[in-house]
Amino acid sequence: MAEDHQSDAVQDAAAQLETLGGTKPRILPGPRATRIEADVTPRLADNWPQVLQVLNRGAHFGLTLTDTGQIAWLRIPRETGTRP
Repeated sequence: MAEDHQSDAVQDAAAQLETLGGTKPRILPGPRATRIEADVTPRLADNWPQVLQVLNRGAHFGLTLTDTGQIAWLRIPRETGTRP
């Protein structure tokens, strides 16, 4: 049951980030949590208040600067699927 809830939470967050940013986020399953990464496009930046609402669903979230741009990310724990 928790796994289904986690999967729903991951799919919902990824779908919302795709709608807000216009590109498909990467979903990276891990042993304890699933990480969702979205490239920060101009469209995603224009929707930043809504993006923060989605990111806040993760137990952890952040913004990473790379050589090619920025990546917004969040981690959803496998145990609960929601922020503790």
